[in-house]
Amino acid sequence: MFTVVGFDPAFKISPFSWVESVNHTTSYTFRPELARCRECGVRKFALFNNLTDEDFKLVHMPVEDIALPRRNTLYNAGDQAQSIYTLRSGLIKLVHYLPDGNQRVVRLVKPGGTIGLEALVSDCFTHHAEALQESKLCRIPIAVIEKLDNESPRLHKQVLNRWHQAVMESDNWLTQMSTGTARERVARLCLFLHDDVTSTCTLPGREDIGAMLGITTETASRIIADFRRHDLLEFKSRNIFVLNLPELREVAGVDGAHVSDSAN
Repeated sequence: MFTVVGFDPAFKISPFSWVESVNHTTSYTFRPELARCRECGVRKFALFNNLTDEDFKLVHMPVEDIALPRRNTLYNAGDQAQSIYTLRSGLIKLVHYLPDGNQRVVRLVKPGGTIGLEALVSDCFTHHAEALQESKLCRIPIAVIEKLDNESPRLHKQVLNRWHQAVMESDNWLTQMSTGTARERVARLCLFLHDDVTSTCTLPGREDIGAMLGITTETASRIIADFRRHDLLEFKSRNIFVLNLPELREVAGVDGAHVSDSAN
């Protein structure tokens, strides 16, 4: 379940039928938000980062706030794709389920990232999207993107850039998190999840780490415990750690810039 916490009051048609077409329980608190788009703290990283006030005047459908609790699903593979999403806070994993029921994490999306770009060219979503942390997103109807794409060259270029970025992120993820020893992969994941603002890293559960890195839950737990014993990770609170960046970079076998470049 996710919660819709805002929409554009300029939208003249009741949004309830449009929202209820998505199979989720929602609650509504209406407030202006195109102004919030312009002032959003992650806007410089997000899809609308270079739109002008004139571009925003073209938006006449709701750009909604969504609160997605941890472990809740944003959408499933095969769901009808009517919107794309920008992540403002939290962490989302994109998953491909294998025929044997196992999951393969295709990409982790951090704040500022765009999710569901396949909706621009496909009727259905390709992957399963789930919140690894409590997350806040903006849901942008495809009709908004299509209108802006036709009338704003800035957004057209931005959409192409985002698409290329998503492909590169997936390639980087597979390269960084699917090769090397288990210790190298765990170290790279810690570096990937490092928050420069708080200087901390919030790690997913050990089962999630195992699925992301192609290792067992037991191996993930053992390596994290070893990192803590050797002061590569300093425990702060539940799943939150301060990183010994130089030591982790040495274990990972990569420089810090290379890992962080794949974050968004």
